[in-house]
Amino acid sequence: MEKGINNEHSCVDCGTQNCKYKNRTYPEFCLTTNLDESDRLWALEKYEEFNNKAIMIASAEVEYEGYCKWTRVQEIMEFAHKINAKRIGIANCIGLINEARIFAKILRANGFEPFAVICKVAGQSKTSVGIPSECENIGAAMCNPILQARLLNQANTDLNVVIGLCVGHDSLFYKYSNAYVTTLVTKDRVTGNNPAAALYTANSYYNKKFFKKAIE
Repeated sequence: MEKGINNEHSCVDCGTQNCKYKNRTYPEFCLTTNLDESDRLWALEKYEEFNNKAIMIASAEVEYEGYCKWTRVQEIMEFAHKINAKRIGIANCIGLINEARIFAKILRANGFEPFAVICKVAGQSKTSVGIPSECENIGAAMCNPILQARLLNQANTDLNVVIGLCVGHDSLFYKYSNAYVTTLVTKDRVTGNNPAAALYTANSYYNKKFFKKAIE
């Protein structure tokens, strides 16, 4: 084991998942059994704030009603209906403009009002914000997730949908969006936008790539 790394156990190390099944044994390190009561009550109180309870109820209903039947596109529309979201913001990567157009077309056909802001909005150069110049070798214009969020805020969107924003850029968009955000597409240029594929092949094709240090 590498020195200096904290390998504290958490939910990924649990083999019982008794928090769901209720008929098994919790491990000693279980976050549920070691939970501070004030944290549990804090979370429950937060569900009473703003529209959080409506979001939770709508989410559970969509999960139940569309379980293994609805695509993510359908789930988003059903969710939007339940929370009375009509104006749907789209924060998309320029590389997924076609996917964003198709999604907008579907939204319009189902009575929604899509409003999209592309990642390269404003055409700002990467070096203008301190990004190393070599990063411009794959394109001079920076992605602008904070501005995407601001423009969608100004458009008074009821719900924002992310389509393929880069790792980190999506983090900034989530942070500055006033409306609740859900993700339709997670970009992965290597796997055809199916990032879970790398997990499914972590013990085969990608084993040496992901676990090289452990092997050495």
